[in-house]
Order: sequence, then structure tokens, then C-alpha cells
Amino acid sequence: MITLYHNPRCSKSRGALDVIASHNKANEPVEVIEYLKHPLTVTQLEALNALLGCSVREMVRDTETVYVELGLSNPKLTDAEIYEAIASHPILMQRPIVVRNGRAVIGRPPENVDALFA
Repeated sequence: MITLYHNPRCSKSRGALDVIASHNKANEPVEVIEYLKHPLTVTQLEALNALLGCSVREMVRDTETVYVELGLSNPKLTDAEIYEAIASHPILMQRPIVVRNGRAVIGRPPENVDALFA
């Protein structure tokens, strides 16, 4: 199963979908989750972050207006507070994120997705 956390309005997200299609020769099922319509819970975000193997801050889009409004650049914020912010404001989550075989990557640039098929 391949899972794509997708924003159809994002060119990088659409590019990741193209990369998946080009590599998916075995026709693995692909689940496309429009995370803006179906936000992840804190628990789901924590699990996704564990697969990414990065800090929770690397999952955050710091170019969004809400990032500044919430003061998320404050280094004193805990991981729990950042997860809660992403869960409450899904626009903050980096996109796209692709999960396959217990591994995940942020598909910025979309070519990062290649690593899941190597």
C-alpha cells in the first residue's frame, strides 16, 4: 500500500502522484488522502513523523500565515504543541508526504519519492 497525503492544488503534490504512477509497476494500491479535507489527529501525526524520522518542526510549513499567527517559530514550544497546531490547522503540514513499506518521505521536490522505490 502506498499512501499519499495530498493537496491537489499543490504542484509538488501532483508531481509526487506522477512519480508514484511512474514507479508503481506492480500496481500497488494507492491511497490518496486529501489531508485538508481529512485532517490527521495528533496520534496519526506522531506516527507519520516516526516514519519520516525527522523532527516535528520539519513537518511544518513555515511559509503559511497561520505559522506566524500562532508563533510557531518559538523554540520553547514542545513537540506536543506543534503536533496540536498541525492537527488544528492542517495547512501547516508539509506536502506531499508519501508512505510506502514502513518508510515515508516529504515529496519536496517530488523526486524525493524515488527513494521509496529504490
